[in-house]
Amino acid sequence: MVQDQLRALVHRYPFVRFATRQLRAHLPRRFGGLDPDRVPPRNRSVRLDLPRPADGRREVGPDSLTLQFPGYLTVPRRLAGSGLARHEPDSLASFMAMLDHTSPGAVLDVGAGVGVYSILAAARTRRPVFAFEPTPEIASAARAVSSSANLGFTVVDLALSNHNGSGHLRRALHNDMCNRLVHTRRTGLAHITVRTSTLSRWNETAATFPTVVKIDTAGTEPDVVSGGLEVLRRYRPWVLTKVRPDRGVEERLMALIDPLDYLWFPISGDPPYEARPEISGRASPAWERMWMLAPEEPPNGFWESVAMWRSALAACQGSPR
Repeated sequence: MVQDQLRALVHRYPFVRFATRQLRAHLPRRFGGLDPDRVPPRNRSVRLDLPRPADGRREVGPDSLTLQFPGYLTVPRRLAGSGLARHEPDSLASFMAMLDHTSPGAVLDVGAGVGVYSILAAARTRRPVFAFEPTPEIASAARAVSSSANLGFTVVDLALSNHNGSGHLRRALHNDMCNRLVHTRRTGLAHITVRTSTLSRWNETAATFPTVVKIDTAGTEPDVVSGGLEVLRRYRPWVLTKVRPDRGVEERLMALIDPLDYLWFPISGDPPYEARPEISGRASPAWERMWMLAPEEPPNGFWESVAMWRSALAACQGSPR
C-alpha cells in the first residue's frame, strides 16, 4: 500500500517524476536503478510529418510541424520514435476519410490526449475542432500544440460523461493514455477531481453542429455516448470510438446505439471494412480497437479515401530532435 502511494505521488507531479528518474539513473540496477539511455528528457522536441494525399487535391495546412512536449508523456515518445505511420494508422485513415465525406461541421475529439486527431483535423480541414482532455498537464500540452503550430483547435478541460458536475480521474501508473474517470469514494494520490459534463449539455452551450466525433476515454466510452444521445439523434454525426473487450463496453454501446440505426464497422486491416451485426472489442486489432459508427452506408469513394490516407500516413515516419 505504501509503495503504491509513493508511486502515485511520483506520477501525480511531473517534476517529482523527472527528478526521481534522474536519481535512479545513478543507482545500480539491484537498487532500482534505470538505464540512463532509457530515462526520458524533461522536454521533448518532435518533428511530426503530416500526411498529404496523392490525389492531386489542394490541401490546407503544413507538411510538417515541430512540436514541444513534456518528456514523460507517452504519445510524444511514440511519435518521436515512429511518427504517425505507427500511431493507430487505420483509425487515423478512417478518421480522415470521414472528414472527406461528411458535410461541413465541427469535429469533437473526446479523450484527445495531446491532440493527434485534433492536429490532423485542424491541419487538413477548415472545420472547427474541439479537443476534450481532463488531465491538466496533458490538456496544457495540447493547448501549447494548438497555439505554437497556429492550428487553432480549442482544448476543452472537461471529462465528457453521463453526468454534469465533477468526477474522480484516476491516473494510470504506467501509461498516461489510460487515465480514466472512476466511480469511487475512496480516493488517493492517484486520483484528481475534474469537471464533468454530458456531450449534450456542452453542445447546447457551445452551439456547434458536430459531424465527426472521435471517442477514446479508456473504457468509459458508453458513458460519453449515453450523455450525448441527443446529439447523435439530432445531428447524426459519424463516430469513431475505441472498444476495449471484457469490460461490458460492447454490450452497453450496442444497447445505446441500436435504437439510432447506426452501422458498425470494425477498423481492422485493409479497407473496405464490413458492417457487423454486433460490436466486439476483439474484432479489431489490440493496438487500435476502434470502431466506426456510421449513420448511413459509406458513400461512393469512401473506402478508396481510407486506403489513400493509409498510404499517406505510411510515409510519416518519426523524426526525433
